[in-house]
Amino acid sequence: MTRLHLHLLSDSTGETLEMIAKAALAQFEGADVDRHFWPMVRSHQHLDRIMGEITRNPGLVLFTLANMEIRERLEAKCRDAGLATVSALDEVTRRLSSLLGQEAHARPGRQHRMDEAYFARVEAIQFTIAHDDGLMWEEWEEADIVLAGVSRTSKTPTSIYLANRGFRTANIPIVVESPPPRTLFGLKKPLVVGLTTSPDRLIQIRRNRLLSLNQAPETDYVDHDRVEKELKFARRMFADNGWPVIDVTRRSIEETAAAVINLVNERQSGLSKGNTGPKPV
Repeated sequence: MTRLHLHLLSDSTGETLEMIAKAALAQFEGADVDRHFWPMVRSHQHLDRIMGEITRNPGLVLFTLANMEIRERLEAKCRDAGLATVSALDEVTRRLSSLLGQEAHARPGRQHRMDEAYFARVEAIQFTIAHDDGLMWEEWEEADIVLAGVSRTSKTPTSIYLANRGFRTANIPIVVESPPPRTLFGLKKPLVVGLTTSPDRLIQIRRNRLLSLNQAPETDYVDHDRVEKELKFARRMFADNGWPVIDVTRRSIEETAAAVINLVNERQSGLSKGNTGPKPV
């Protein structure tokens, strides 16, 4: 299979392009794509510097550039190099302009204004990274969400996704031989959510993880009886503390995070008052 080089050029952070590229590439199973990110391209000099890298790795150039001079310079240079270019927002912007009856304002990164929500999201990401895998448990009361589950139940990637949505998220591995700190059972502010999965799926994920690390794939870590014991231990803990439970067996990270956010919203609106047991989702 031929490798495709995909160049993403933006006059801002490149988040919009990254999401568009991710959504589009998801339609092509097994595609061998090497993505190159070029954010904050706001001058001719900057563009000229990165064009050398682009021509050395020719491929599709996807861009969002508000400055017409820089955009035209990019398109001209790509034409000369025989490279295809796509402006990611042109068609949407044209349609909106027609329907709204007004011209679009060409302001770089306008969709990412440095408002309070932006800074809250940055702070949430920093908090979440610092409180991954049971770290800094003394500060869990400051979290919005605490995810609990045995090893390889997608706690960390789900936490990062939630942080990108502005939720300060901590996570803790549930280990039979090493009970979590007592702080976990007395939290008031954060919503504690238990993550669980099927034994067979968990064993498959763990075995793949061991293989990726060049470790023996047959250990207690993937023993069926031991894995079942771990999951039962975790589920009992969730039930004893009345924490809602999400089964991640057939859920993507995005779907799991959406289920967590729904639980947060229910809690905030008071819909979940009176529940005494774990709530499977």
